[in-house]
Amino acid sequence: MTPDLNIAPARAVTHHELKQTLGTWQLWGIAVGLVISGEYFGWSYGWASAGTLGFLITSLFVAAMYTTFIFSFTELTTSIPHAGGPFAYAHHAFGPLGGYLAGMATLVEFVFAPPAIALAIGAYLHVQFPGLEPKHAALAAYVVFMALNIVGVQIAAAFELVVTLLAIFELLVFMGVVAPGFSWGHFTQGGWAGAQHFKIDAFHGMFAAIPFAIWFFLAIEGVAMAAEEARNPKRSIPIAYVSGILTLVALALGVMIFAGGAGDWTRLSNINDPLPQAMKYIVGEHSGWMHMLVWLGLFGLVASFHGIILGYSRQIFALARAGYLPEWLAKVHPRFRTPHRAIVAGGVIGVAAIYSDELVQFAGQTLTANIVTMSVFGAIVMYIISMLALFKLRRAQPALERPFRAPLFPYFPAFALAAAIVSLATMVYYNWQVAIVFAIFFALGYGYFLTTSRRRALAPVDALIED
Repeated sequence: MTPDLNIAPARAVTHHELKQTLGTWQLWGIAVGLVISGEYFGWSYGWASAGTLGFLITSLFVAAMYTTFIFSFTELTTSIPHAGGPFAYAHHAFGPLGGYLAGMATLVEFVFAPPAIALAIGAYLHVQFPGLEPKHAALAAYVVFMALNIVGVQIAAAFELVVTLLAIFELLVFMGVVAPGFSWGHFTQGGWAGAQHFKIDAFHGMFAAIPFAIWFFLAIEGVAMAAEEARNPKRSIPIAYVSGILTLVALALGVMIFAGGAGDWTRLSNINDPLPQAMKYIVGEHSGWMHMLVWLGLFGLVASFHGIILGYSRQIFALARAGYLPEWLAKVHPRFRTPHRAIVAGGVIGVAAIYSDELVQFAGQTLTANIVTMSVFGAIVMYIISMLALFKLRRAQPALERPFRAPLFPYFPAFALAAAIVSLATMVYYNWQVAIVFAIFFALGYGYFLTTSRRRALAPVDALIED
């Protein structure tokens, strides 16, 4: 039976509760910061399969999917402000199994995104310090930013806002510096999957490039997992989401176009630091501008890395609190009121992925590309379940308080749902080996789900209902 979300139980603060401290600007910083590393790396792998022009079309399609998705997803976030985010929405709409599917998908998305970002941090540092092993730098990043997240969400969110603003400034600097040397001829040269004119291979390449276009926007929905820590989620989350997605669409298109027009884009399509390498075409390898980009570019990677640690920890915390994961992961730090055990648990998995080349590097793709694809699989499955939950809750609970209603309902969520289904189908077709690994994760998780029904029944009431 679905609980009445309009009734909040009277209870004292427990060791399962988070502290409400976040304001609108901090939530916007989290929304943009979670994603902004996608503008710095990862997306250029899409050029390898689709070319610049083909990938531009793919990116516009994905941008439309994300825009309609966020406008629709915001209705769920403000109606059910819960640290579990999609897990909570699917549970209320479809029961425990729905909660498991959405929760597991979100967990895969948010646990596998950080190692890819950490490897990019290592690659950027390697540019400045050639003797530094990128994987060791990635490990150090995990240690530092897990500690920062444990110290407190207020401090973590303030840091996130600062580095996000610096990251946006740096992307604008990049576009400004390469603009004098920008050429549409460079951007369009071989722009259809290596050809001058559109061919059927370009059509296939556009579909194959979908995961890397999604990487431009992946994890913006993570703001939902900070909803319990927002002072006024019903007002601040819509503002953060809408302004955040508009900011990211503008930055993604700008960065991609300027980088592609700076020089030979084919040399940027399979590396983790395309922006510094693109800037080299314009200012040279030893320019102060290029070195500034490397250093300040780290802010974008750090903003997303730090923000996604916040996101995965809240997802682990919420699933454990509701009995879907071991209960000890739901404990919060007695002093800082942060889910410290969940933060460390997700970090251990991420570090293992970084050092598991033989297991993660397959299907002819790099380690980073496969980790990105795994994370995107989780995201797309979660998007589909969330949009289905939106439709179900509109029918099943018409009286549910909805401070923000999806505009142009049902067209916006229907487009987001259809685009996500198309994306998932093409990803399975072009990345079937990663899809098998993803399915294995789900099967193992489902086995655990079947053995824990009694513990879920005994979970505290605040596991699914919050003030």
